[in-house]
Amino acid sequence: MSEAPKLKVLIIEDESIVAMMIEDLIVDMGHEVVGTAGRLEQAQKLAEELQLDFAIVDVNLNGQLTYPVAEVLRSRGVPFVFATGYGAQGLKEEWKQSPVLQKPFQPEELTRRISAVAKG
Repeated sequence: MSEAPKLKVLIIEDESIVAMMIEDLIVDMGHEVVGTAGRLEQAQKLAEELQLDFAIVDVNLNGQLTYPVAEVLRSRGVPFVFATGYGAQGLKEEWKQSPVLQKPFQPEELTRRISAVAKG
């Protein structure tokens, strides 16, 4: 049985306790967290510059919507999942087909999303 590849993951989350929980889950799954961001400007810079395989994007960072970050990820072909308390119906129309983790989410949900990407 071949092992799934180790993914480089970006976490975009403004709640530090949630970001730490996600980081722990990703590391426990055998992947690498290459960056975390809690502010829009920082998130956009990391999304543009880091080598990434996957990103978890909180839709709202301290009142600022993260769609510009999602645009960068999409243009680079980096798979991502939105994390939001509002579910898919809380997304702007053009993003409603994007994968969503409904907050609060269970570790198994995150594991499923990342495993799907790791398997290609």
